[in-house]
Amino acid sequence: MPELKVEVAPEEAGFDGERLARIDTHFRKYVDDGRLPGWLCLVARDGRIAHLSTYGHRDVEASLPIELDTVFRIYSMTKPITSVAAMMLYEEGAFELKDPVANFIPSFADARVYKSGNHINPVTEPATEPVRVWHLLTHTAGLTYGFHYAHPVDAMYRAAGFEWGQPPDADLAECCDRWARIPLLFQPGTEWNYGVNTDVLGRLVEVCSGQTLDQFFQERIFEPLGMTDSAFAVDESRLDRLAALYTANPKDGKAMRLDAMGDAAKTMPKALSGGGGLVSTAADYHRFTQMLLNNGELDGVRLLGSRTVDYMTANHLPGGVDLEAIGRPLFSETTFDGVGFGLGFSVLENPVANKVLSSGAEFAWGGAASTAFWVDPVEEITVLFLTQLLPSSTHPIRTQLKQLVYQALVD
Repeated sequence: MPELKVEVAPEEAGFDGERLARIDTHFRKYVDDGRLPGWLCLVARDGRIAHLSTYGHRDVEASLPIELDTVFRIYSMTKPITSVAAMMLYEEGAFELKDPVANFIPSFADARVYKSGNHINPVTEPATEPVRVWHLLTHTAGLTYGFHYAHPVDAMYRAAGFEWGQPPDADLAECCDRWARIPLLFQPGTEWNYGVNTDVLGRLVEVCSGQTLDQFFQERIFEPLGMTDSAFAVDESRLDRLAALYTANPKDGKAMRLDAMGDAAKTMPKALSGGGGLVSTAADYHRFTQMLLNNGELDGVRLLGSRTVDYMTANHLPGGVDLEAIGRPLFSETTFDGVGFGLGFSVLENPVANKVLSSGAEFAWGGAASTAFWVDPVEEITVLFLTQLLPSSTHPIRTQLKQLVYQALVD
């Protein structure tokens, strides 16, 4: 496992050490009053870790503390990894961003779009253009999640067995075929909606590479970057390091154990979810963020060209609008105003509109269990926050973390 340690004094990295310590003071309160089981926070600048702290428990009931090598379910922080995998294949000429997804997954031909009606008897119309690869990367394909509970199409996903996961009998190819039979939420490219887009993208990676998604990740990303603990399931040798999963008790808001969902990480799934299936550690994901900060390269290993990373982290939403203008207000991975979306990342364009202290250059994403990361290429900062509380909308961790990191910059 890559060693994780503080590598530079905060003052040498342009931070005020006392101000940076406010991160720990603030988030300890979340644990002390029972809202979070525990957490790990990492702040790095110019490739060197300036702040690294843990607090609380990976398993409250067993009194096991969060440690530097604790394994976390990163859920949707899998999406940037899948997006990088896809763009690695793009760089090899495997597809064009405008290619119809049906060229690789035939069931997406002749897609239908929801028009009216309920989830049992929907009225649909033909798609005016095909679902394209760039639609998957930007969440503008018209796909959704069953857990949204906001639209009849969401209910169709639940009826097909897709709420917080996939039906146990279906592999990734079959899941894609089943999603393709459900109407799209809207015409491709016209709106933004958080959904199974990146899972379908993971299947595209499989088709184009001739490998299963776990094989591609392992051979092309994890091994080259030295990410030794990232996988679609926790093996026997790492089980003692796996954090338990929690959710907020509706009665008092305190973290309540959720083994019914948490135990899924202990078994290799039949469907490899590029949208939310990975477990990882702080050391591993830190390696991934450093590769992104370095424009696709780390320690002599280059996964992507520098221009590709720049392209992925530009706002690709139609017309250059923000998510407030085009996004359906269903998800909670970030706030909407001033935030665009690139090829696999949210992209902050206007921090004044966003009303959160920042440089205005970050690209980021988070996971359903309240995990989060961002990369700021202007300030050369990467930040990682890992915990295990579902869902991510429970507490404003991400916005608070951002204001606490940037207020500590004094250079």
